[in-house]
Amino acid sequence: MALDYKLIGERLRKARLEKGYTQEKLAEIMNVSVAYLSRIETGTTHINLKRLNELSNILGVSEALILNGASENSKSYLNDELSSILRDCSPQDKELIYHIANVIIKKDKK
Repeated sequence: MALDYKLIGERLRKARLEKGYTQEKLAEIMNVSVAYLSRIETGTTHINLKRLNELSNILGVSEALILNGASENSKSYLNDELSSILRDCSPQDKELIYHIANVIIKKDKK
């Protein structure tokens, strides 16, 4: 799966605005230039994992939300990714995954 840096930038911009930060303020906190932050938000510069983690922490959002738009609290969190994995599994593997998932779910409910 290729990353859509423009979409990642849009999500970062939205999170920044929701937090009430200007680009100037966030750039100051991160000790980067406003131009660099702007390039990340427009998707013209690829963000590395270190910066993604830093931004996520500052903005109070998960990396998952920034990368794929799914909140860990959402009912649909990782649904597409799990469906993709299951599509490529044999019936026997699907059954095994099903049983493992049931064990994990029952353990968490205790």
